[in-house]
Amino acid sequence: MHETIIGKQILEAAEAESKKAGKKIKGLVVEVGDLGHLPLEELKEVFDKMSPYPTKYVRKKALVKCEACAFKGEPDILQKAHDFNIYVCPKCGEVPNIISGDQIILKEVELE
Repeated sequence: MHETIIGKQILEAAEAESKKAGKKIKGLVVEVGDLGHLPLEELKEVFDKMSPYPTKYVRKKALVKCEACAFKGEPDILQKAHDFNIYVCPKCGEVPNIISGDQIILKEVELE
């Protein structure tokens, strides 16, 4: 169900931008973080059925910072599922703080 809600929000944002610019939408670019609420494949499957616009998907690598060992970089993602991620610091195995890569956003609206 999350994918439908997220898809609707992306389409609403794109259409608002199109209306503001007074131009038609030619395509969309959606950025999907490695630690987002949905795996890229799940979002793509639903969004491609919902959206009348050609859509490119861009993966955003997760960036974390570990308070235990001061590591900063990509986490080890042990499990990724619908609204569920298990990740740890690759250096010490603790659960690090997310800096980025945990969102699904409309990155770009390509207008005619």
